[in-house]
Amino acid sequence: MALIINGEHIDDEIIEAEFRQIKGHFERTLQVACCERDPEFRGMAKDNLVSRALLGQESRRRFPAVDPADVTIRLTKLIDDAGGEEPFYMNIGMAVKDEALIRDNVAGGVRLDKTLQAIYAPEPVPTEAELKACYDANLKHYLTEEEIKASHITKSLQGATSRAEVYQTLRDLRAQLLAGADFATLAETHRSGEQQQIDLGWFKRGEFMEEFETIAFSMNEGEISPVFNTQLGFHLCTVTGRKPAKPRPFDEVKEDVKTRLLEEYRDKKFNAFLEELKATAKIEDTDPDEGANCGH
Repeated sequence: MALIINGEHIDDEIIEAEFRQIKGHFERTLQVACCERDPEFRGMAKDNLVSRALLGQESRRRFPAVDPADVTIRLTKLIDDAGGEEPFYMNIGMAVKDEALIRDNVAGGVRLDKTLQAIYAPEPVPTEAELKACYDANLKHYLTEEEIKASHITKSLQGATSRAEVYQTLRDLRAQLLAGADFATLAETHRSGEQQQIDLGWFKRGEFMEEFETIAFSMNEGEISPVFNTQLGFHLCTVTGRKPAKPRPFDEVKEDVKTRLLEEYRDKKFNAFLEELKATAKIEDTDPDEGANCGH
């Protein structure tokens, strides 16, 4: 038994499941294998489970009884948000409907909500000056999205003798562009069909393929890209305009700023509350120095 929190035992299977979830998240986010970070991820898993156990224990202490009507309201919302009972039970991994068990789990959520409401109360009402100060200190969060305008020449592999042939064609075109040839004229000459766009217009990140955007957004206006490849074939592109990100007006984002201030307040109160619970808890970790495990 790896974890005992105030006498509550956390099974090894639960710790392993939490560890796998955290590791999987980082591997998807970073798109790398993170075996060397397994001890760190396992520590994060245990900390998460300790925090949840302590919050659950404190919530049960404060609100031992929960109004069944509150449970019904919360359960109904969860089912509606999931799109119905069938997807709801599928999402939580229950093959068979067990309403008593579900209501007991949902009751824990109701208790936790009531506990957090008590921790946060009374929530502050930020003044205009506080909102403006928060806006000024966090301008990077209130920027418009960067936009660029680009044109491209593309050659698909359809009908080509070889990839090398298409690649060399684009290399030759790039040499002409670097020597001073007009991009639009050359693109029009080598367009494979009337449906193929040359001028892509203005666009933001997330509107085109990642491989294309990685190149385009890294370029200066007027620069000619190297030949690069996407699933559509080989490309050359040039940036013909750029609108850099700039701060949105304060009045336009005032509600977002207020939300940020309240979230910061709640985070501070929550973390302080959690540290108080940990300071007085009896936490036993019988496997504190587990080695890395690279098994998948």
